[in-house]
Amino acid sequence: MNKNKSFVPLVEVTRGPLVESVHYGAITVVDAAGKLLFSLGDPDNMVFLRSSAKPFQALPLIQSGGIDHYQLTDKEIALICSSHSGTDEHVTALADLQTKIGIKETNLMCGVHPPYHEPTYHAMLKRGEGLTQNRHDCAGKHTGMLAMCKMQGWSEENYLDPAHPLQQLLIRTFGEMCSLPFDEIPLGIDGCSAPVFAAPLRNAALAYARLCDPKSLDAKRAAACQRITAAMAKHPDMVGGPGRYDTALMVAGAGKWVAKEGAEGYLAIGLQPGVLSPHSPGIGITITIADGDLSGRARPTVAVEVLRQLGVLSQQQAELLVKQDARPLLNWRGLTIGEIRPCFQLNK
Repeated sequence: MNKNKSFVPLVEVTRGPLVESVHYGAITVVDAAGKLLFSLGDPDNMVFLRSSAKPFQALPLIQSGGIDHYQLTDKEIALICSSHSGTDEHVTALADLQTKIGIKETNLMCGVHPPYHEPTYHAMLKRGEGLTQNRHDCAGKHTGMLAMCKMQGWSEENYLDPAHPLQQLLIRTFGEMCSLPFDEIPLGIDGCSAPVFAAPLRNAALAYARLCDPKSLDAKRAAACQRITAAMAKHPDMVGGPGRYDTALMVAGAGKWVAKEGAEGYLAIGLQPGVLSPHSPGIGITITIADGDLSGRARPTVAVEVLRQLGVLSQQQAELLVKQDARPLLNWRGLTIGEIRPCFQLNK
């Protein structure tokens, strides 16, 4: 099993004196010049970014003048990059944004699902409130896509068609950010019905490094990248929501990094220039968990340990991330019965 070392042990879960289960995965750390700094597993693993791609799907709207055209706030930019939890605050902000753009919630083709925030869902059930598109975690992304279509005069009815000018632009933009030719980017369909792209872990990490350190890009794109990362760092609650680990990572980072989770075990982090060392470039980190990490317990543990091993996590920041760090495994009575802990060392 795992003879090619595409994935290696990253997190182990103990029960009593034994390691009961292990999450395998891969980690890649790349700087904005494309230099591979650290890796575990195969950095050329081709993996779908899923929702970790959202900042790049927002990039053409911001680069093309969407901020001035729609008078977008940082909170709204963060929401366009989000996988939000479906709270009433998220839904109100989305409705206001859609009014600005001149679209309706029903124009979104993302489908519906219960909000991730369980207290909100329970309150909806008590009110007899049905599910709508704005409760969907990808509603911000779809709102941004429709905003771009409206601004450019493109068809809004088939905006998810991979051949649509919008989707073609999104693929090309992502390819430019991660140094992949357009025709070498595998496409799939995401849970929200939008096209989603895959890339080797090292290329996706490069895209995040450039997102945080865009000085090698043209001026308009560089400014758009900086506005997106500033908005995400300023409004991490809009990017995720209460109890979400990528939100917690950005709260602890206080502007030093951005983080965006994706489905099926993906997580991407971008460090701002000067965070790794006084004169360091921007850094991109990609993490994938081979089993899909449906419980969400592996990625936050890996993320905190990667930041710790890179030497960028202070004690104060670590204290803000105790729920994401190595931690006790509890049973239904709240008794400690084991531990969830990292089991890797980054290789240069």
